[in-house]
Amino acid sequence: MMEKIDKKKLKGLMTATELLDGKYGKEGTPSREVFQQNALAWYYGVILRDRRKEKKLTQQQLADAVGVKRSYIARIEKGETDMQMSSFLRIANALDIQFTPVYK
Repeated sequence: MMEKIDKKKLKGLMTATELLDGKYGKEGTPSREVFQQNALAWYYGVILRDRRKEKKLTQQQLADAVGVKRSYIARIEKGETDMQMSSFLRIANALDIQFTPVYK
């Protein structure tokens, strides 16, 4: 049996956008841009880490395959560094991640 939603309680809740606006500033502000860049770096790091683990590779094995230090792989996986596109593509290639270009 489903419970009824209390609309009075819903009115007091904030949307995700409202929460982000309050904490990081409105979209387009420098502080919000920094937050979005950090969030994206973290997101890509999670994708790469999960794929590395699927392939049963250690950070050191991946670093050796790509030609970087293990600490660099660790920082990427934690979202602590802004990697260059060339690094991202080398790592993705080593993890057998394929990209299909989409043209509009």
